[in-house]
Amino acid sequence: MSKRRKRPAPYSPRVWGSWLLIACGWLFARLPLPVLIALGSALGQMAFALAPSRRHITRVNLALCFPEQTAEQRERLVRDVFRHTGVSLCELLVAWLNPGKPVAQRFTITGAEHLRAAAAEGRGVVLVGAHFSCMDFISQALSRAVDIDVMYRENKNPAWEWLQVHGRGRYFAGVIERDDTRQTLRRLKAGRTVWYAADQDYGGKHSVFAPLFGIPAATITATARLARFNRSPVLFMRQHRNLDTLTWEIDISPVIEGFPSGDDVADATRMNGIIEAAIRRDPAQYLWLHRRFKTRPPGEPKLY
Repeated sequence: MSKRRKRPAPYSPRVWGSWLLIACGWLFARLPLPVLIALGSALGQMAFALAPSRRHITRVNLALCFPEQTAEQRERLVRDVFRHTGVSLCELLVAWLNPGKPVAQRFTITGAEHLRAAAAEGRGVVLVGAHFSCMDFISQALSRAVDIDVMYRENKNPAWEWLQVHGRGRYFAGVIERDDTRQTLRRLKAGRTVWYAADQDYGGKHSVFAPLFGIPAATITATARLARFNRSPVLFMRQHRNLDTLTWEIDISPVIEGFPSGDDVADATRMNGIIEAAIRRDPAQYLWLHRRFKTRPPGEPKLY
């Protein structure tokens, strides 16, 4: 939506189509999980055919990050990225619109004891994640294992905003808009665990350039700043799905020792290295449709 247009009221005619889609999503969320996953895979294939700009972004990202692959290998990976993205949209319907669906037993969680031990210190915990495609589907299983708050990005469409806040609020006590720094700091001061994804390009204002797959990437310094505020321990969480067995795994790291170091570039480089290692486990499950390398160092040409 254009920034010049006033945000519509929740029940404005401009939003009726969004509410209708949410109603349809409520019905789809009640399908058997294997059927829903198959529909998601088909949706991803459709998106591959109908979204040329996102195909281009994904191809550029993969060519930059996996130059060792042949063109044929990367094209198969592009298709797999779209497939997993389509699946993630159908998973999201279950997470946000059918929270009673029993899916937690399909999850394996490792490292929850690290998070509980860090939380017990009482200084708050910064739980760093990344945009792996099943990041919202893990909510049911994760919320049963640990007590955390989450950060999110506001949507200007009031229907989508309601959906994501209400959907996440089913599982997490705090759903914090990413620009609400005061609320985030209050939660950390109260000893809460705050989960947020630190892997997107938000421009150069609060970022430094640090390598990701060997490419200078604008990387936000918020992780280190949040950790310094209350000397909060920092941990990393990744999540992946297995479409063959319809099972999911969540892995939480031990506390990242010596972080932050006081050097923003060194800290961003270290965090990017952790994120890169997690992506390499299954590159198709990462959100390559995002222009991760949009912001360039001074004098470097645009990549997209």
